Amino acid sequence: MKNLKQLNDRIISRVNVNLKEFDFDTGNFVENTLDYKKMLKFFAFYGITAHHPIHFHFMESNIAGSYFLGKCYVKRSAVYKTDVRGDELKRKGDSIQCAKDIPLQEDEFISIKDSLLYKTLVHNYSHNPESPEEFSIRNTVSAHYANIHGTTIEGSFLGPFATVDLMALHSCIVGEFSYIQAEELFHQRIDPGTVWIKNEDFNFQYTFKKEVLDNYVGITDSHQPRGMIYDFVQQREGDYEKIFETVNPKPLKAPANSAVSRFAVTKGDTQIGENVLVAQRAFLENAEMGGGSNAQENSYIINSKLAGLNVTAHGGKIINADMGLKVFVGFNAFLNGKEDARLVVGNNCIVMPHTIIDNDIPLEIEENHVVWGFIRNKKDLEKNSIHVDKLAEHQGKLKLGRMTFNGSGRKFFDAFTGRIEHILEANGAYCDDSSNRGHAQDDQKIAFNLIQPYRTGKKKGIYPEIQINP
Repeated sequence: MKNLKQLNDRIISRVNVNLKEFDFDTGNFVENTLDYKKMLKFFAFYGITAHHPIHFHFMESNIAGSYFLGKCYVKRSAVYKTDVRGDELKRKGDSIQCAKDIPLQEDEFISIKDSLLYKTLVHNYSHNPESPEEFSIRNTVSAHYANIHGTTIEGSFLGPFATVDLMALHSCIVGEFSYIQAEELFHQRIDPGTVWIKNEDFNFQYTFKKEVLDNYVGITDSHQPRGMIYDFVQQREGDYEKIFETVNPKPLKAPANSAVSRFAVTKGDTQIGENVLVAQRAFLENAEMGGGSNAQENSYIINSKLAGLNVTAHGGKIINADMGLKVFVGFNAFLNGKEDARLVVGNNCIVMPHTIIDNDIPLEIEENHVVWGFIRNKKDLEKNSIHVDKLAEHQGKLKLGRMTFNGSGRKFFDAFTGRIEHILEANGAYCDDSSNRGHAQDDQKIAFNLIQPYRTGKKKGIYPEIQINP
């Protein structure tokens, strides 16, 4: 496995150069994370549909257990059990956001170079106006269950369960369980458990107490994850491996206008409504998915009912809960109701990314509220929520508990509701026969093709160079 070891050494050196000012060594994480035997065991696969441009190019890399859709280029990288979903990449002729009169000259593609992505989700399209035709990830190490969403990244380290969303990141360290959406950051270190959403109109910020975060997502000396949320995911890892070891698993039966990935886990009495999308690596057990709902990658919906038009973003977890209509659950949120203490969330609520709700007594969140932070009971809820009307009326500074907000509440609320509508539309939640089609309709008939690495010889562990064109 000499070539595989050399590949990882090259990645470590590239990333470390970018993070030299922080005296941060990614080698400690990489060497304690990668199991070379597993990087030989798992196949990679790519999807082909009639609705997405096709171009895959894998070179000098290991892509074990990973999934690719859309136009993707991977060079000198280790991409392990990672989902690279390019179904929302911009197309030739689309307008650039900062210059609407300039159309793209070619289809956008995802480019991953000299990087290690470990159990990471890559999705959406580049929100960096400097690279509208290339969604690039370079010289970067991303840890367990991180999300790279619409974000170009260069020379950075993302800790476990971190999310970087709709921005550009340069030579930064993002601590575990942090969610960042701040347009562009250079040479910054983000503390663990930071939720930060910032643009010219508003600034929302919340940071978990260290003693609270350590209980749910902590790290060891080698930056390996530990804690309740990590244990929750690990306990269900075996269910995924059973599916991925099957060449052609059968998906759960669903309506003709819904899509349930054959690489999603569905257990118990799980029911799928109309216009529902269940992505690969989603986990559903005794789940009722109301019409227009979705469960995205690394999301878990267990012993729960979603009334309809619900968005469960990448990594969202809903356990023992009853969710009203049009409830948004953000990235890596952890809603941990109990069998004898169910969580009830009213209609039109927004559960912010990386929110933790862990109630031991029944808890109800009334409709039309925005919720964030760490919540165990009704008292915590009062300090970590606000009615949408009150938020929309607010202008200036606001402090509730550990959350600080400054700017236009109306623009903050409108930005979120606009994004929720976009997600529902893109996922085909409003499809009516042939109109308003989305992922729930277009992802129904995906052909999956398997590829494997060299099992012996000098290139053991490395995938042969492969280029797939239409």
